[in-house]
Amino acid sequence: MTHIIEIKVPDVGDFKDIPIIEILVQPGDSVEKETPLITLETDKAAIDIPSSHSGIIKEFKVKVGDTVSEGSIILTLKPITDSTNCPTPTKTIKSKEHRPSLETPISNQPTILPHADIHAEVAVLGAGPGGYTAAYRAADLGKKVILIERYPVLGGVCLNVGCIPSKALLHMAKIITDAEESAHMGINFNTPKIELRKLQEWKKSIINKLTSGLTTLAKKRNVKVIQGNGTFITPNMISVNTPSGKKTVSFNYCIISAGSSVVNPPGINHDDPRIIDSTGALELDEIPKRMLIVGGGIIGLEMATIYDAFGSKVSIVEMKDQLIPGADQDLIRPLFRRINKRYEAIYLKTKVSKINPQKEGLKVTFEGEMSPGIKTYDRILIAAGRCPNGHTIEAKNAGVNVTKQGFIPVDNQLRTNIPNIFGIGDIVGEPMLAHKAAHEGKLAAEIIAGKKATFDALTIPSVAYTDPEIAWMGLTEIEARKQGIKYEKAIFPWAASGRAIAMGRDEGMTKLLFDKNTRRLLGAGIVGINAGEIISETILALEMGTDMEDLSLTIHPHPTLSETINFAAEIGEGSITDLYMPKK
Repeated sequence: MTHIIEIKVPDVGDFKDIPIIEILVQPGDSVEKETPLITLETDKAAIDIPSSHSGIIKEFKVKVGDTVSEGSIILTLKPITDSTNCPTPTKTIKSKEHRPSLETPISNQPTILPHADIHAEVAVLGAGPGGYTAAYRAADLGKKVILIERYPVLGGVCLNVGCIPSKALLHMAKIITDAEESAHMGINFNTPKIELRKLQEWKKSIINKLTSGLTTLAKKRNVKVIQGNGTFITPNMISVNTPSGKKTVSFNYCIISAGSSVVNPPGINHDDPRIIDSTGALELDEIPKRMLIVGGGIIGLEMATIYDAFGSKVSIVEMKDQLIPGADQDLIRPLFRRINKRYEAIYLKTKVSKINPQKEGLKVTFEGEMSPGIKTYDRILIAAGRCPNGHTIEAKNAGVNVTKQGFIPVDNQLRTNIPNIFGIGDIVGEPMLAHKAAHEGKLAAEIIAGKKATFDALTIPSVAYTDPEIAWMGLTEIEARKQGIKYEKAIFPWAASGRAIAMGRDEGMTKLLFDKNTRRLLGAGIVGINAGEIISETILALEMGTDMEDLSLTIHPHPTLSETINFAAEIGEGSITDLYMPKK
């Protein structure tokens, strides 16, 4: 008579009623002693339960979703003997060389998967800042990683047609405007000659340097890169349309980093080459005489900064009552004053109702409070925002929840509703920022590798790389009022900053918001040149629970723009000497 062994849950410490999140084998499999059978998830870690004997699996007594405790029967096992009548196992699963203890997070979980052309422990869909960060971190933690990217180069929108090329052109724009504005200081330059071909070559050289660096980093880490559009087939498989044909990729875990796409408002003929998006604007094939930018958010304003410096007459139309909706108005005011003098027009509370392409130009009909009627432009840039790519990748085929807008909801460990699929970056929600995506990518990789981690950042900073720049982090005054939070604020005007005055750019200000009772920092906003570089000190201060006294007693180098944070804190503490503040 054949002896059947019952495999039970061993001693798991004080844990009881632990849910099963994954079954790693199936009936008919031949397993060795210490082969992982199921995965449990406690509030502290994921736990693999190993087999106590070698043999062939007969029957499972549990399923995913069941809860088990010490002594619960997992399955029945037929010991392997030398008899020639033993059934042939469907496959053999070897035990891991390095088994983590029950208290240690799991670093590798074999999963029964459908047949595919290639397999990865971790598949990353999308190679933008979030995707490549996730892939490289997972590889560093010992995972076999495949990185799927639709474009021939890594870096995504940010590196190729977004953050990096725009900053390159903004740098050149700043050189031009600085030269213009040095005349009243006694230094005059001739009108610059802009050679677009050379400018484009320089911009492309920057992109190539960075993308080639990413390719090298992938090779060093043995991260396999597959080019093509990836779409989900199942919760463990992606189909990739590569230049050489369709390939399937199976995975134990997947990190979705598929980003977002440009929003194309309805009713606009996007087939006309004179109507462009931000990608088209960065191509810079010509400098239009008159340009309309639809959208007064960060992207639209950065493009306006570039084209204005290069010689276009720029107009902006924005539906809301201020530029960069959501930012505090006092931060926007210095920027508005400056560009209102430079640009042809800024139309707030106004929208485009019709664009009529004609040979001589694009005739635009406006409507709203500041509507100018009908105007004609040589180019129109649509900068109406971005929408997530949740539907594009057919995430629903994997059972992943996708909102109507295309966002994929995740928890604070970046898991979707499907436990082995994670989401990061633009596709999981606002703010759509590269630094948020990169931080999330690193966390997702670490969580998959078994590390205890969650997304618990207190703030995600925002920067508009306009001239002057605007940067903010933490609580804004708009949010504080909505939430009923009692706060105080301290504002240091750059008109009293020796460094700002010496640079001829004293229109800025530094603002700190702090709790009325505890005096702890709640938020900060800075407008002025290099604001995006200065804001980081306040981010760290917020994360560390710093109060106004801490910031006011921190010695800053003088004269610098960064010391305006110290001065603002001194105003909050009532100890400022660089300004006269009447006693309350």
